[in-house]
Amino acid sequence: MITITVIDRENVPHALETPIDMGLNLMELCKSYDLPVLGTCGGMALCASCHVYVHSAHTLHPPTDDELNMLDSAFFVQENSRLGCQIKINNPDLDGLEVELAPE
Repeated sequence: MITITVIDRENVPHALETPIDMGLNLMELCKSYDLPVLGTCGGMALCASCHVYVHSAHTLHPPTDDELNMLDSAFFVQENSRLGCQIKINNPDLDGLEVELAPE
């Protein structure tokens, strides 16, 4: 089990515990804890409703072209923007990852 901190849109941090062997992504983890993440496209990088800002210095896999294209059309994009559906939770090195939900 690892812990990922998600800061909601009211600036409240939530420590989410998750296994790394279930094939979850960050969007699915947030939804399982009833955080306000829609994930409208089901994790296909087509809607940006799981847009987050990565605050910690963790090394994540590079964004795909699909993710970059979606972020190009999203609102409130910053240099640390990622789509939660594209952050796979499959590595113990992600323990302590901290992200913030982007505005809707």
